[in-house]
Amino acid sequence: MSLVREGIPDIEAKALLKKFGFNELPASRSKNIWKIALEVIREPMFVLLVSCGVLYVIIGDYNEGIILLCWVFIIIYITFYQHRKTEKSLAALRQLSSPRAMVIRDGREVRIAGREVVPGDTILLHEGDRIPADARLVESNHIMVDESILTGESVPVVKSVLETSSESDKNIYSGTLVVQGSGIATVVNTGISTALGKIGKSLEYIEKNETHLQYELNRLIRNLFIGGLLVSAGVVLAFYFTRGDILQSILHGLSASMALLPEEFPVVLTVFLALGAWRLSKNKVLTRKPNAIETLGSATVLCSDKTGTITQNKMKIAAIYTGGEFWEESTIDQAHEITGDFLKTLFLASQNNAVDPMEKAIRSAFSLIEPNDGSLELIREYPLSAALSAMTRVYVNSSHGGNHLIYCKGAPEVILQLCGISGDELKKYEVIIQQFAEKGYRIIAAGKGSWTGDVLPENQQDFSFRFEGIVGFEDPIRQEVPQAIKECYEAGIKVIMITGDYPATAMSIAGKIELIHNKNIITGSDLQKLSETELKEKIRYTSIFARIVPEQKLQIVKALKSNGDVVAMTGDGVNDAPALKAADIGIAMGFKGTDVAREASSLVLLDDNFASIVAAIRSGRRIYDNLQKAMSYIIAIHIPIVGLVLLPAFFPELPIILMPLHIVFMELIIDPVCSVAFESEQEEEGISKKFCTALFGLEEYLEKYFCRSTIIVDGGLCLLH
Repeated sequence: MSLVREGIPDIEAKALLKKFGFNELPASRSKNIWKIALEVIREPMFVLLVSCGVLYVIIGDYNEGIILLCWVFIIIYITFYQHRKTEKSLAALRQLSSPRAMVIRDGREVRIAGREVVPGDTILLHEGDRIPADARLVESNHIMVDESILTGESVPVVKSVLETSSESDKNIYSGTLVVQGSGIATVVNTGISTALGKIGKSLEYIEKNETHLQYELNRLIRNLFIGGLLVSAGVVLAFYFTRGDILQSILHGLSASMALLPEEFPVVLTVFLALGAWRLSKNKVLTRKPNAIETLGSATVLCSDKTGTITQNKMKIAAIYTGGEFWEESTIDQAHEITGDFLKTLFLASQNNAVDPMEKAIRSAFSLIEPNDGSLELIREYPLSAALSAMTRVYVNSSHGGNHLIYCKGAPEVILQLCGISGDELKKYEVIIQQFAEKGYRIIAAGKGSWTGDVLPENQQDFSFRFEGIVGFEDPIRQEVPQAIKECYEAGIKVIMITGDYPATAMSIAGKIELIHNKNIITGSDLQKLSETELKEKIRYTSIFARIVPEQKLQIVKALKSNGDVVAMTGDGVNDAPALKAADIGIAMGFKGTDVAREASSLVLLDDNFASIVAAIRSGRRIYDNLQKAMSYIIAIHIPIVGLVLLPAFFPELPIILMPLHIVFMELIIDPVCSVAFESEQEEEGISKKFCTALFGLEEYLEKYFCRSTIIVDGGLCLLH
């Protein structure tokens, strides 16, 4: 038995596991309660709260001192509870995505957790398996792998161990999916040493900027803190000269500072963001970083993947050409006598337990027209290979004398060749194929034939086929996307579609979802040629990026941010992670997204739905608007509090009305409770337009994002040609 078939011994596997560690990516460490406490206490507003508490303890009033200090722990608890709730949801998602692996240990096939795979392990791969680690194929039975999480390209890649195959054809990567065939591979790298892990490691060098609200609050706190120090110094002096008690003077000075500084802001902000995260979770959006909620309110650009977000991420038959005429999706099931035979050919040329999306679509369409009667027995399959992009399946018809019936499907040019089509007839079909391609369809053709001999040939090229027709597949758009995009435009948000598909496909999808694009498209190859300055200018008037590899998304995000935009970016693959982290709002896919993408994101979309993003932005704007109302209310409440604190310092005949504990009671109990009432306020009519004009002004918005030929029609945007 070969070393590969024998595998490695269990003892050696345990030693390797101890040496290299578990085959998993290091998740970002969850903040413990002490770290959260440190972040809360470092806030300038809490410095005064702690100072007053400590001063009360010094002068012997322990009850009031302890009560003041307890409020710090209440805020820490609220922050910590929300953080832990999010981390638990992410852990559940991570467990669902953790693959298991079939390996050979001591000559036995055993199934183990993917995290226990070690370098040197021999792994067995079958259709539908998620590859657990970077490996090198040693045996291949026409294996095809979906590498979209690494490359962004949804078309499966054929892997081979032939001597003529390139190195990339022999290598398979962690996290990718086997969609056809089987194979045996030797593990080369695990954990952070994999291609997936290296990208995750690179995220450490990307820094997040502070949000607009953080910037404004920090500036306000700084100004109020400086003003509070000056006023406090004056109050201390005035109180001392009028009453003569230095400790009471200092305490009253701190009371003045507390009255001036809105300590409620952190409380109200924490509560608003926590409630906002809860509301978003009901809309299938998980909040990893609460600050992203307020950033949503100021988003100006939304960059979205096409597959799975704008579209449904499943193939559907969109059109059929059977040699005589076209049949669109709506008429296919109305022409059973014509399309039924062709669908049966496609069905019998496909595998029984399909993983490939197009084969699933074929099975679904055929089941609606004619169930399989089970009279055909499969006796041989000629799989798709790197040399020939077609597959053939041979059946025996037990009810008709045991004749061999042959069905094939594959790339149109290959099927046309196998069917012997040439001359004018070939040109006719090439025109049809071009028409399908211009509509953005993925295309395959099919043929069928028979075999009378007892011995089947070794190659499928030796069969004689009759051409049956061409079928076009599409990934249908989500029905709610056009309305969601319209809402984005009304809200002053530019929508950019980024896809790995061809420009023709991207244009077709853009038309269906009513994306305003001015027919401007930047491809991946164009992006490589543009300088940073040229890209910054062109990206202002571009809404479609086609043939883009995931690494270029980071380039797009940086160009948009350098133009002053607040960027929301969606992504699911490992290579999307740098762009997700660099964006102001990174939105990872929860269903088809990778752990690396989720770790890098601010929000996780649990249903991978574009409309959920738009609903989240709308919710973010409502929260931001209501937060402004609450802040205005708090500032208004502080005016009489300041007056009641200052008057006794300058007029000795007046009694001291408010002490620090009274102020804390009002500012951390009464004011926040009253302020929370604003959180449940319904969004104001026209809030989206208010944000649009507040951010830019209408004319500047139209000039910045579209062109001067864009006008407002019925509250939406309409492009004049």
